[in-house]
Amino acid sequence: MTSTPPTGTPGDAPVLLDTTGRIGHITLNRPQALNALTHPMVRRIDAALTAWEHDPAVEAVVIGGAGERGLCAGGDIRAIHEDARTRGGRASADFWRDEYRLNARIARYPKPYIALMDGIVMGGGVGISAHGSVRIVTERSRIAMPETGIGFVPDVGGTYLLALVPGELGTHLALTGAPVGAADALLCGLADHHVPSAALDALVTDLAALPVREALARHVRPAPPGVLTGRREWIDACYAADTVEEIVERLLGHGNPEAKEAAETLLAKSPTSLKVTLAALRGARHLGPLERVLDQEYRVSCAALTAPDLVEGIRAQVVDKDRAPRWSPATLAEVTDADVRRFFAPLDERPELGLAATASTEEVVW
Repeated sequence: MTSTPPTGTPGDAPVLLDTTGRIGHITLNRPQALNALTHPMVRRIDAALTAWEHDPAVEAVVIGGAGERGLCAGGDIRAIHEDARTRGGRASADFWRDEYRLNARIARYPKPYIALMDGIVMGGGVGISAHGSVRIVTERSRIAMPETGIGFVPDVGGTYLLALVPGELGTHLALTGAPVGAADALLCGLADHHVPSAALDALVTDLAALPVREALARHVRPAPPGVLTGRREWIDACYAADTVEEIVERLLGHGNPEAKEAAETLLAKSPTSLKVTLAALRGARHLGPLERVLDQEYRVSCAALTAPDLVEGIRAQVVDKDRAPRWSPATLAEVTDADVRRFFAPLDERPELGLAATASTEEVVW
């Protein structure tokens, strides 16, 4: 999706802002980096939401991504790698503070926030879309939280969203990082409507002129079939285990080839990330509102900056691309309960995120 920037906004800016008819339109504009988020981009989106919240001429907000590949592949992990490796992660912690606050703001935004989740939507891309009030997927959508593969843990409210997914599908997606298409995103509650990719331009045109529900009615279509419904039996049975070791054991012993493949996928991920992710996901089920889960995720993310696997995982997957991370500890058995608890401990050197104190229990109705 493309957008015409308003007067004074250069066309090569990383975030393009435009108002047309009834809508404010945000376009992430780093297609060469699959629209990966940077700190200035987060601030610009937040400023636009502030302006449009108080502008009666803007009745809804639409967010999409420039280029043909997708909405957003997440945060700029090369920058996070360099920051964690050389500066102790100070800039990354500041970035996450503003990013997670933006995620919470999107979830509580008082006007329709319409996310066009076309193509690749991963990590931070999920945070700026799946908390919205109207989430549109297409036949090209590939939505994932792949953090365990880089020595990290699902964040941007990802553990909140995945904890709400039926059965143990969320646990499967969180631990393996497996992507889902349109139908499975709808099944998992990560999206609301399917619109063919070729119809998105027409949808945006109609949103500028019509009420949201009327515009959607013109373009929403049934999604192509998904795969998760047919896998629920083994996913629910295996991922209900209390530990990652037992999950792997159940997957290997189930007898379904797809279950065995999932086990092999898990054994290639960061052992520490897997155990912390499972603890974070199970904890999120009992924490309550999104803001409390984001507070927990901020602690976990900051702790990851001082653990070895994040730097090593990004090195192996993105920087050197040798796809051979040397995790530390190297096995699940070597990751102790104390190792996991450290990720959830109160922060010492940084202030807490503190979103829970501002959480609203009121449902936004539009």
